[in-house]
Order: sequence, then C-alpha cells, then structure tokens
Amino acid sequence: MKKTLAALLLLASSLPTWASGLDALESFVRNAKSGHSDFTQVVTSPSRDGQAARSKTSSGTFDFSRPNRFRFTYRKPFEQIIVADGQTLWIHDVDLNQVTSRKQAQVLNSTPAALIAAAPDLASLRKDFNLEAAPDKDGMQWVHATPRTKDGQLHSVMIGFRGNDLSALEILDSFGQRSRLTFNKMELNAAVAPDAFQFKPPQGADVVKQ
Repeated sequence: MKKTLAALLLLASSLPTWASGLDALESFVRNAKSGHSDFTQVVTSPSRDGQAARSKTSSGTFDFSRPNRFRFTYRKPFEQIIVADGQTLWIHDVDLNQVTSRKQAQVLNSTPAALIAAAPDLASLRKDFNLEAAPDKDGMQWVHATPRTKDGQLHSVMIGFRGNDLSALEILDSFGQRSRLTFNKMELNAAVAPDAFQFKPPQGADVVKQ
C-alpha cells in the first residue's frame, strides 16, 4: 500500500472561476509556478474473494516549484518522504529506513504529477494524455485524463475544481485501486525554500536504485 501511495503524485492550487475544468487546468499549468498545501489521501483497494473493500487514510504536506520539483511529506499514519529534485525521484520510507531512487525522466511523463508539474500548456499535456471535460459532480467541475501509453500502472485520473480551487484528484490504477487526494490551505505561487527539493539519504539507510 505504501509503495502505491508513493506512485500517486500530483500538484494543486487555487484558480479563478472558469467555464470548464479544461479551462481551469490550462490556466493552472500556465500560471501556477510554486505552492504549498496540506493534503489528505484516501486509498481504497477493490473487494476480492468476497472480502469488502479496504480504505487507508494518509495526510501530510505538499510543496512544488516548476519545473519538475515537488515534495510530499506524509506524516500520518506512517512517515514517508517523496522528493523530485528535477533529476531524481526519491522515496524515503522513514520507519524502514529505506530509500528508493529513480530517474525522473523515466517515471513522470505519464503520471498524475506530469499533468501539472512538467507541461507548460494543455497542448503539451495532450502528447501524453487524452484530456476530456467530465460531467459535474460533488459540486465540482472535472477533467478526465487517460495516459496514451497503456503499459504503466495508471489507468485514469479525474481532476476536480470547486469554485476557485483545484481541490480533488481521483486516481484509478490498473489493479482497480482508487486514490483520492484533497488539497487544503493552498498557497499559490508561495516562496518555497530550495532545500525543500533537496534530498540526501540518511546515514545507514538501505538505498535501492531502480
């Protein structure tokens, strides 16, 4: 479950009211240069073999700075740090003292993070995703994104805008597992310290390169 949480990355922000979710997404990609937010994530595994679906809730803080730099700090129920420094994606499971590193260019293009962190405009996003306006629900306007490459674990992403805010992200993976992220108290274009996106494996950590 924790490894799945690590793969579910995205950025968020506040936006003016727009005619559609696609308009809001395009404006965000163009104008959101940095930000800080609290987040809550609920991951629900599908029911199998007669067992009911199970859910797990995590929370923490999130920072980003274009291009391609972001940090998720999970505080509850387990400490985990995910840092993209522009070259390497680091995942640190604190309780296991284990660090996983991968080259960003190999893992981000068709992920939720790429929807917001990497592309400068909607046209660039369309190179890696099919983007469609989805029906309103839960008082939000939605964008439905599906990766053009079908060999990854990501099945689809729903991005929800409520009023002036980009506030919800719903991710479905190829195993039927769903993750919903909610971002709160977003500070758009806030000054974020550069060292937030620096990571050095702690002494004695087991480092795995993929």
